[in-house]
Amino acid sequence: MMADSETVLRLLKTARGQVDGIIRMVEEDRYCIDISQQLLATTAVLNRTNREVLTAHLKHCVNEAQTPEERAEKIDELTGLLSKLL
Repeated sequence: MMADSETVLRLLKTARGQVDGIIRMVEEDRYCIDISQQLLATTAVLNRTNREVLTAHLKHCVNEAQTPEERAEKIDELTGLLSKLL
């Protein structure tokens, strides 16, 4: 992985902590909107993590492809992934 491992790990650990908190909230039968807000916050952290990974992919893996065919393959991988997100 070409993304900064420290950044990615920090973000993932933040998301993990948020999920643990959400689990406690559900177990404590907390208010639905409060749980939903925490779910949205966790989703935002995971999306930021994914952006970090994909940005690194573009800057390194795609940019450093040796041949036009290899670059096209990397771009196709990325567009395939993006089609799942949108």
